[in-house]
Amino acid sequence: MPKSSIATLVLVFLFCFVGPFFYSIDPAHLNSSALLLPPSLEHLFGTDRLGRDVFARVMYGGRVSLLIGVGSALIASFIGFVLGATAGYFKGKIDKAFVVFVDLFLTFPTFFLLLALVSYVNASVWVLILIISLTGWMTTARLVRSESFALTSKPFIKILDIAKVKKSKILLKYYAPLLAPIFFVSFTFGVGGAILAESGLSFLGLGITPPQMSWGTIMSEGKEFVEIAWWISFFPGLMIFLVTFSLINISNYLQTLTNQKELQ
Repeated sequence: MPKSSIATLVLVFLFCFVGPFFYSIDPAHLNSSALLLPPSLEHLFGTDRLGRDVFARVMYGGRVSLLIGVGSALIASFIGFVLGATAGYFKGKIDKAFVVFVDLFLTFPTFFLLLALVSYVNASVWVLILIISLTGWMTTARLVRSESFALTSKPFIKILDIAKVKKSKILLKYYAPLLAPIFFVSFTFGVGGAILAESGLSFLGLGITPPQMSWGTIMSEGKEFVEIAWWISFFPGLMIFLVTFSLINISNYLQTLTNQKELQ
């Protein structure tokens, strides 16, 4: 069990969602006498070009980044789960339409598709959640479809079909529990991918806009001063690394458990 990865995620979530109750410095407070100060006891992560406390900004920015990551991954995994299970169970024309639909989405590189969609709308937290989730469900759907095909050929599923059990009941009662491990693996991978996608968009100036902040926007603000004020971009980048690395470890662990069950 990757206890260290789970502990890291718990600490990051506590840092972002509980920390502000104990660290009362306003992340938007401008201080002209504290411009680009390095990390110290007064400012743990230093200050930025406007004298704002980076520690406080990383806390509040993490709320937005984590919300987008979890929200996007949850929606994308759910969409992929439903479409993949449906295609794998019903097969025929439904499956053919599914394959065409997925291949159409996969024709375009995901990040460039994100750029194209974001350029036509005003980015906000909920808009980014929607756009990232709509461009990130394909992998989950293909994995679930493949596993659904294998389940459909199982004798007990054929018996249920012969007994004329409602198809919705079969999908919910039998398919969903057996396909759940794939959902959780895809979800954990999806959270890290969504955080990286939001950070990339914000770093390019197409994501979260002021006065809101995210880890990506903080990194973007510090890129012009990276040679003289490395801490502005380093600490939000470190948080992104910790979250994504921990999620990858947890995903690998879940995938290993799933493979072991299949071999038994």
